[in-house]
Amino acid sequence: MTKRAYNFNAGPAALPLEVLERAQAEFVDFHNTGMSIMEMSHRGKVYEGVHNEAITRLLSLLGNPEGYKVLFLQGGASTQFAMIPMNFLSEGKVAAYVHSGSWADKAIKEAKLLGETTVLASSAADKFMTIPNLSDVVIPENAAYVHITSNETIEGTQYQTYPETGNVPLIVDMSSDILSRKLDITQFDLIYAGAQKNLGPSGVTIVIAKEELLNESPKGVPSMLRYDTHLSNNSLYNTPPAFSVYMVNEVLKWVEEQGGIEGVEANNRKKASLIYDTIDNSDGFYRGPVDLASRSIMNITFRLTSEELENKFIKESEQEGFVGLKGHRSVGGLRASIYNAVPYDSCKALTDFMVRFQKDNG
Repeated sequence: MTKRAYNFNAGPAALPLEVLERAQAEFVDFHNTGMSIMEMSHRGKVYEGVHNEAITRLLSLLGNPEGYKVLFLQGGASTQFAMIPMNFLSEGKVAAYVHSGSWADKAIKEAKLLGETTVLASSAADKFMTIPNLSDVVIPENAAYVHITSNETIEGTQYQTYPETGNVPLIVDMSSDILSRKLDITQFDLIYAGAQKNLGPSGVTIVIAKEELLNESPKGVPSMLRYDTHLSNNSLYNTPPAFSVYMVNEVLKWVEEQGGIEGVEANNRKKASLIYDTIDNSDGFYRGPVDLASRSIMNITFRLTSEELENKFIKESEQEGFVGLKGHRSVGGLRASIYNAVPYDSCKALTDFMVRFQKDNG
């Protein structure tokens, strides 16, 4: 390998180079067992040690909130879209959702298949370029839960503050910004996140939730789709994605080495400011469509004056080693996903390219 790509993929996304190198060194022979961790039994002490270490490390980074449990599940966040109403939306209750963009929309559609669902607020009128205003939202008395999507990867929006839901459980899809900034985890009753953006490779989905919420799933829900099945078996009811869990543990070690979530957040905000400043100071050559108060520090979306120019930007950036800058097919434009593992130097290289491109094409 002569040079690492400037990886701005939206997911699966960049992993820390240090983590990849550690995994490479341990891949064939894990801890002198004569086996890769992918070859060993998930019932054995060696794998269970890694499994439990990852759980302990994640809770520690989150401040060891009392009464919370971690589950390692499969099927991505998309399976959680269905599991949540299957487990929590009982007869006579309504599932309350905030519609903030593409991923919230997918969650809402799944819930509607399983029970009564209402949309508390939506930013559709703003083409999802803002986070919905929740100041005047009235939560139904019979709400089973309130569901939000903390960061919309496609549109490039992110919650800056979270709603107060009182006694109604607050559930959040945090797939694309988990561990990116300091949060009070006790604000949430359940957090779920696909690992493939900030936590590790694809294959494992993390659920962090209050134990009381996970304890009793409806008896008619199939075993593999019941939270209490996985809680009572420490996420070892069936064969877990062992290598993905191992990689999550290694990424969590890396987060600790960066100074914890506080250190990671400081770097993320520095990276985001660098790129947003380049957009905002371009005299209109680059345009950030997202409302300033809703901008994501994980997924930076921007446009040029024409699709032709955007296509030229993509082509020339790829020639210089940049990957993943094309916007999602549903919205077009350009997008730089700058998750935790994307180095500041990659963001600096991107802004240098953006300045050169403007000079040549402005």
